[in-house]
Amino acid sequence: MFLLAFSWQAVPVSIYAVVLIMVCLYGLHRYQLVYLYYKHRKHQPKLTACFREPPRVTVQLPMYNERYVARRVIEAAAAIDYPRDRLQIQVLDDSTDETTTIAAETVQRLRDAGHDVVHLHRSDRTGYKAGALEAGLASAIGEFVLIFDADFVPPPDIVHRTVHYFIDPSVGMVQARWEHLNRDQSLLTKTQAVLLDGHFVIEHGARNRSGRFMSFNGTAGIWRKSCIADAGGWQHDTLTEDLDLSYRAQLRGWKFLFCPDIASAAELPPDIESFKAQQQRWAKGGAQTCRKLLPRILRSQLPAKIKLEAVFHLTSCLVSVLMLLLILLLYPVLYTKLSWLGRGGTSGLFVDFSLFVIATCSASCFYAASQRELFRTWTDSVKYLPFLMSLGVGICLSNAIAVLSGLLGSPSEFVRTPKFGVSGTPDGAWKRRTAYRRKLGVSVLPYVELGMAVYMFACLILCVESGDVGIGAPFIALFTIGYLYVGGSTLMLRYATARGLPQAADSAGEACGEAVPAYLAVGAAAPASQARVEAANPELRQVP
Repeated sequence: MFLLAFSWQAVPVSIYAVVLIMVCLYGLHRYQLVYLYYKHRKHQPKLTACFREPPRVTVQLPMYNERYVARRVIEAAAAIDYPRDRLQIQVLDDSTDETTTIAAETVQRLRDAGHDVVHLHRSDRTGYKAGALEAGLASAIGEFVLIFDADFVPPPDIVHRTVHYFIDPSVGMVQARWEHLNRDQSLLTKTQAVLLDGHFVIEHGARNRSGRFMSFNGTAGIWRKSCIADAGGWQHDTLTEDLDLSYRAQLRGWKFLFCPDIASAAELPPDIESFKAQQQRWAKGGAQTCRKLLPRILRSQLPAKIKLEAVFHLTSCLVSVLMLLLILLLYPVLYTKLSWLGRGGTSGLFVDFSLFVIATCSASCFYAASQRELFRTWTDSVKYLPFLMSLGVGICLSNAIAVLSGLLGSPSEFVRTPKFGVSGTPDGAWKRRTAYRRKLGVSVLPYVELGMAVYMFACLILCVESGDVGIGAPFIALFTIGYLYVGGSTLMLRYATARGLPQAADSAGEACGEAVPAYLAVGAAAPASQARVEAANPELRQVP
């Protein structure tokens, strides 16, 4: 056995063990976040005072080619319950298609109705979203800036419920929780909802309430304009300008608040291509921000707990790379185990069990806790956890490529997530909206993903031959399903697009018109006013 330990067969086993330990460390970190959340569960932000005179607020709506949702978000912003003379709405439009016409017409109609809405159209996309936000600040009249992406539906009471937290002069940003317009549309959207709920409820809750750094999520958050300027403004050298500015602002001493009881609904990507595009941008942007800011954070005089959490937060994008390495090493490790120990060998059981408990169960615990906090039960959502694990593995190849590209400093265009104006109904009307779909043959990645499914199936066969059917085989089966689903769904969607879907319902007017009732339903559920805020917080004192 001593000689075997130094044979070539031991090399993949050794690398596998090192990578597995690293994955388990991130699993332990998930447990820590759940622990911190419950430890500081009662430390929610509370209003202690309110402005006697409503401060000026600018609502920024950055958009690029959003023909299906542009009208909806502009009208929803105009319906915000706040004094009109104190509320400015900026439509930051970088579009190159008929979105510009839709936005201009909507803005003009609202201006005629007495709203302070301006349409700012740039002829180029310099800086992408960050560039549009920075350009808008030059003419923003508000002391505070509320940002919404085009697929969001701002609730009418969003300003009244957030702006008073800025009575504290150290508060630089207040983040609302994301809710989901089409949570129940499909298995994919239900799984995404669980994924994002975990991020907002547990991650944000744990970090913010325990005194660690959290991030602005790019939308559904309100900033103090002077905080943005003090932190160096919006910068576009990363694809996650929100994460970048968040850390720079908190390094300057600004305080962030997360208010889980304030929610704004948005559209979840309804197809696998849109979901993958979103995840790739977040993965690459996270890697770029890590490369840019982590050395500065580690050199700072911040407390150790903040530095450690920043390390886990900013390097979390590496998990996709580590998972890909584990999967690629799986077959040689299983083959070595079989050749060394024969069928029924049990020495790998401890390692497999550690992976199961620390990595996989930590994710299950993490997401189940978020569902229980939101819905007081986890039973309705826990059934989606196996598919969530499959989906996470299925996209780890594309995410790993994005992460490596970000770490190596490779520049890329800001690829925005396509929006379809879905309103939560399970009908297939959105499938006819093909204006922003990628064309067939753009990438060979789906074929590689299907190849990974075949590779995982070979690993499954080897796992069964080794007799490890109790723990290893079920997880390998989930991984196989993940790659098969992601690669197969991508190709099916591209072939359907290439064949040509009915275009009769693809006019911008029809698409946007259909989306408006979804906004009205959300707005009707959330009446708001300054009086409502004060009634809910009778201890508030008014501050000039």
